[in-house]
Amino acid sequence: MSDFMLPDIGEGIVECEVVEWRVAEGDVIEEDQPVVEVMTDKALVEITAPEAGRITRLHVAKGDTARVHAPLFAYEAEGETTSAAAAEPSAGAAEKVAAPEPSPAPAATGGKTKDFILPDVGEGIVECEVVEWRVQEGETIAEDQPVVDVMTDKALVEITAPEAGVVSKLHVAQGEIARVHAPLYAYRPEHAEGEGSEVSGAAEPEPKPVTRSVSSADSGDAREAEPGRGPSEPGRGPFGRIPAAPAVRRLLREHGLSLEAVPGSGKQGRVLKEDVLSYLEKGKLEKGEFEQGKASAAGEKATAASSAPPAQGEPRVEPLRGVRAVMARRMVEAASTIPHFQYGEEIDVTELLALRERLKPMAEAEGVRLTLMPFFMKAMALAVREAPILNARLNEAVDEIHYLPSVNVGMAVDSRAGLLVPNVKGVERLSLLGIAAEVARLTEAARSGKVAQEDLREGTISISNIGALGGTYAAPIINAPELAIVAIGKTQWLPRFDAEDRVVKRAIMTVTWAGDHRVIDGGTIARFCNAWKGYLEAPETMLLNLS
Repeated sequence: MSDFMLPDIGEGIVECEVVEWRVAEGDVIEEDQPVVEVMTDKALVEITAPEAGRITRLHVAKGDTARVHAPLFAYEAEGETTSAAAAEPSAGAAEKVAAPEPSPAPAATGGKTKDFILPDVGEGIVECEVVEWRVQEGETIAEDQPVVDVMTDKALVEITAPEAGVVSKLHVAQGEIARVHAPLYAYRPEHAEGEGSEVSGAAEPEPKPVTRSVSSADSGDAREAEPGRGPSEPGRGPFGRIPAAPAVRRLLREHGLSLEAVPGSGKQGRVLKEDVLSYLEKGKLEKGEFEQGKASAAGEKATAASSAPPAQGEPRVEPLRGVRAVMARRMVEAASTIPHFQYGEEIDVTELLALRERLKPMAEAEGVRLTLMPFFMKAMALAVREAPILNARLNEAVDEIHYLPSVNVGMAVDSRAGLLVPNVKGVERLSLLGIAAEVARLTEAARSGKVAQEDLREGTISISNIGALGGTYAAPIINAPELAIVAIGKTQWLPRFDAEDRVVKRAIMTVTWAGDHRVIDGGTIARFCNAWKGYLEAPETMLLNLS
């Protein structure tokens, strides 16, 4: 007999109220069957069975408070239930056994299964979204094979298999939220093949190499054909309920929709987040009609809605998640807690552009694409020598300034996941080619959403190149705990007077600095910017200061 411990069900949540038990003591349960609903201070959460078996005790009564990481209910696993029934038959047990039980899935017949527990995927991260499963239930996996991509608050993380074996269960559906230190999927290790089962050889085909790209049609067919899963009511789960994750149910409640009204595209009619968003976008139901489903006037109203101006239609709702959610919180915190000091300047980069054109063929011969960013970074590292406070940070108590030994320059990248700021570490020690190679690597990683966590940490000063998108001016927000950031505008060819008062064409780039006014004053940031500007307007002077 095993105790089921209430898992983490939300950041900072330590207890919840038992709203409704879906089972009673003595009931037979199957894997993933809803067992109990609990209410946290944020949402209603559905707890499912970790494996097939029989409920032996409910530790917490309906209406009472359950503690996270404390026993919630006790159960006998399926194998234990069978042996116990054979040893001690009773009328009550016979009555329970008489009820039709689902047959065990093939994964349970090929030896002992293991749960893969989602490890720490980033500092302070407690949950992540399952973006894409690379495998299906029943597939053979090799050690270190990519199994699933998950999106954290900061980046896309690839989870690999700890050992070879066969995937028996995907605990978290694509698009749903997985918790750190909670089961992500179950698998049967390779060494366990054929152990503990006399029918494993007949039930399982010979392992074959796994192809990563599996079509959705193949995936669906494989799941529908799983032995031991009987037919269920169309569009409903095996217990007459429509499967849906708590996050999906919450989204439905927020928009006044009933679960029955939204067609589910997932396994066993499961309603996915994408189903709800698609339903809202198509506008199949108007406000107040969700209880009736299809009202007699629905067709007329739909026609009227299609001809109405866009402003009268239903808004498209998209949850704020992942990188964008973190960016929203950090920007609000930075803007509201850090007094920003803004400083603007123009830089003549005519000579810098000419130098880059001369150096580009040499860099390309080394397999490196040379942009202006490495020059910006190198000049910044040199200017830090004259104003080291721009490469410092305040401690949490805001009573100490820590001057950092390395210049780690962050660069804002507009990735598919949102704004990411990876940083090139040790710019003061790198050559222009070394910086350029790092810039290319980090840009590619950030745009694909697969930037490593270490590349996002320990930045000391940042650059936001809005000019690449056509912007001329910006007032950037500091990337705390850094003390300064610069926004670089687009370069324009503009008329200027030379030393003989003749009008000449020059490449002018605008920059706007933001400094933490708690420790950086106007004079300091002006002197730093002048030093940085000097290196960029006369790039050959950088040679005199290279170590």
